[in-house]
Amino acid sequence: MKELLRSNDPTIIAFAKALLQGEDIGVFELDVHMSALEGSVGILPRRLMVRETDLFMARSVMRDNNIELAE
Repeated sequence: MKELLRSNDPTIIAFAKALLQGEDIGVFELDVHMSALEGSVGILPRRLMVRETDLFMARSVMRDNNIELAE
C-alpha cells in the first residue's frame, strides 16, 4: 500500500474516500483512532492508503478535484 493523502481535515478525508470509492479504488484510512490518544485536538493527521497498482489513477482523481496530495 502507498500513501496517497495526509490531512488533519476530516472533511477532506471523507471527500477523498468518496471519490476513490466512486472510481472503484480500494482505500484504507490509517490513524483514525489516534484522536483518542491526542485528546481529540486534531493535531495528528490521518492518512489514506491505496494499492500500488491503483496509485496512478487515485492521484489523477485527487488532482482532478484539487485535493493536495502527500509527497
